[in-house]
Amino acid sequence: MIFFNKFRFFSLLLLLLLNLAKPILAADISVSVDRNPVNLQESFQLTFTANDDPDGEPDFAPLEKDFDILNQSKQQSVQIINWEKTKSIQWVLTVMAKREGSLVIPAINFGQDSSQFAAVIVNEANNAQVAGQTNEDLVLQVEVDSTQPYIQEQVIYTLKLLRKVNISQASLTEPELQDAVIEKLGEDKNYNTRFQGEDYVVTERKYAIFPQKSGTMTIQPLTLTAEVILPGQRRMNSFFNRQRTRTKRVVSNAVELTVKAKPAGAGSNWLPAKQIALQEKWTDQLEQIAVGQPITRTITLYADGATVGVLPELFVDNMLQHLKAYPDQPVLNEEAKNDGVLAFREEKIALIPGQTGSYTLPAIEIPWWNTNTRKMEIARIPERTITAIDATDSAPGLEPIPPIITPAPVTSDSNEQLEASGVKHASSLWFWLAIFFAGGWLLTLVYFLSRKKAQTAKRQNTTAKKSSAEKDLQKACAKNASIMAKDALFQWGREQFKQSSLSKIAEQCEPLLQAEILALNTALYSAKAEEWQGEELWEAFQKHQSADVGKSAQDDPLQPLFNI
Repeated sequence: MIFFNKFRFFSLLLLLLLNLAKPILAADISVSVDRNPVNLQESFQLTFTANDDPDGEPDFAPLEKDFDILNQSKQQSVQIINWEKTKSIQWVLTVMAKREGSLVIPAINFGQDSSQFAAVIVNEANNAQVAGQTNEDLVLQVEVDSTQPYIQEQVIYTLKLLRKVNISQASLTEPELQDAVIEKLGEDKNYNTRFQGEDYVVTERKYAIFPQKSGTMTIQPLTLTAEVILPGQRRMNSFFNRQRTRTKRVVSNAVELTVKAKPAGAGSNWLPAKQIALQEKWTDQLEQIAVGQPITRTITLYADGATVGVLPELFVDNMLQHLKAYPDQPVLNEEAKNDGVLAFREEKIALIPGQTGSYTLPAIEIPWWNTNTRKMEIARIPERTITAIDATDSAPGLEPIPPIITPAPVTSDSNEQLEASGVKHASSLWFWLAIFFAGGWLLTLVYFLSRKKAQTAKRQNTTAKKSSAEKDLQKACAKNASIMAKDALFQWGREQFKQSSLSKIAEQCEPLLQAEILALNTALYSAKAEEWQGEELWEAFQKHQSADVGKSAQDDPLQPLFNI
């Protein structure tokens, strides 16, 4: 009886431990949506991803309450990195919402495991501005997320090409708006939808538009020209037996914007954005800075929904007495994401205290306009106090100097023998030393002669390359040809900095030339490309080159001692 009770007790304990271990061993199953929000009667994809084999097959029945499941597939992959095996299993469902609103994607059971929750916003069907309301084979729809933006605020412009026929050799015009910066966002998306009772394939493309002046502005209509493939047999007697097609042109509606001026009290630094992040980093502890030793402060500003051109300077030269500041050139960058433009500005400042004590740096405040809440906000880094200590306080202790051991004196009986051998040894030593130093001098002379010839040849080769790139840039600036100027700057940047991006090349240049290169980069991706003027770029380039030549002459290392 006692043995039976013990066996029952340990069985219950083992069962309890197994139940507790189940959540730990459960597979992690996440869910994602390829687009959010979506329109009613538009298909989209739900992807369930598991990091390991789940407990069982999924039961997608709970989805049928709010969604029609049009198609589903399963795929898996295995990767081995650093001898560690990583497994991924995906279930991809093509679904269509049954109603509009904020719909919840419920947790799906995979045996004892379950997926996470998610949500998707479903808008009213066909709420875009449509060119024509007839049941056509090709339809262009355009819409904006805001028709009354503020100046320099991001406007998301979305175009949708709906087609129920096959097309080839299609061309589509780009959106045009005077006094605005326009950037394409992400990659095109393809999905299915139902429009006016018919099934269509949709190609969706998005742009970010930043109007640069207030007032009423009109985004011109887009035009699609395509070869529509006709149903039926191919041309039997034509060259290569091509398919029969007919040319069709479709035009979208124009979109009108009422751009508001910046609100009163916004200040001189106008920065509209969806979100702002202001951060700082230090290379050392603020309480243990040695006098005369530099410490680097890195300030970074992220702006979601803004261009890099509107980001303000972060460093203000208001340093305290006995605290020197040496700012580096800022790093500027932009990234066109699927939902908007992300701008980035980074500034590094080297601070060197001149004497011991505490230094309080003032707070950094960046006012900005929140385009979501329509209110002014302030991104802030609070004031910082750094403490400088004497350099000797943090210096490591010196090693003790070993005692000097004096050799014992030589007896008088051996003096004559030592003097004779010493004279002979000294004569032989000086002879070999003279030969050694003479050989070393000859080798040094040969080294400097060969190095001077190599430097001269390299300088001549570099000068020839630079002169070719400079001539091309001068011609492009004289003709106000923005694309030719871009190509010349690419050639010059590859030779000088091994860079092939205008933004990366600009980072290596003086502030004046940097600003002109960024202005050219902005013009290339806007409607102002043909209005670009190259005179200021060429002047800034000449000043940069003259300053660079003077600097290289001063900083040329290992100048020869003698000009031979």
